[in-house]
Amino acid sequence: MKYIYRIYQYLIALPIFALITIFTAITTIIFQHWRNSWWLHGIQAFWSRSFFRLLFLPVSVTGLENIDSHTSYVFVANHQSMSDVFLIYGWLPVIFKWLMKAELRKVPFVGTACKAAGHIYVKRGNTAAAMQSLKAAEQVLHDGVCTVIFPEGTRTNDGQVGRFKRGALQIALDLKLPIVPISLTGCYEVMNRHEFFANYHPVHMHVGKPIDISTLADEDVPTAIEQLREAVINGMN
Repeated sequence: MKYIYRIYQYLIALPIFALITIFTAITTIIFQHWRNSWWLHGIQAFWSRSFFRLLFLPVSVTGLENIDSHTSYVFVANHQSMSDVFLIYGWLPVIFKWLMKAELRKVPFVGTACKAAGHIYVKRGNTAAAMQSLKAAEQVLHDGVCTVIFPEGTRTNDGQVGRFKRGALQIALDLKLPIVPISLTGCYEVMNRHEFFANYHPVHMHVGKPIDISTLADEDVPTAIEQLREAVINGMN
């Protein structure tokens, strides 16, 4: 069955998903003036959900009652695989912008569409570019528009949650926004960074409660980062 599943992915699921991706990218580029509209976000969410539906992967979500779609948040999630993006994009019911690696700008169609959608590119290791990214975030993160960040910076190698970098917490501090942990499970088993084909496995997303860090002192930031990481890990359990 494993090989039949892979043949199905290569001959059927991948071509269909490629067509949906092209349609979504072109639509996003054409209608980028309405990048914060719910109808355009709905098309993008359909694209993301089609990834799991074409692969017959069971999806479950908990904790959505913890957030308000009219409030701006900084969401932080563990990064297990590329399927994380589809899970969050498909089932997180808010308008949000990814804080994403600048290298992704070069991906055909997707890179241009992400820019048109208003997602924020970050050039890692460049302080000046990071400050520009923060200014870009300040311009869009209001009136219910949120951002989603993978604070590990890259996908896990072994399924474990890596060290969190300061950036996500710093953005929440600078913009005075509540921070929300997102815990993803099953995505590593579906498709880790060393695999091209997906494996059949259920996935789950848990949205934690917002954390108010508006009164956090600078000296408490390292402890808060570790507590945020623990909140994500606890949500996985």
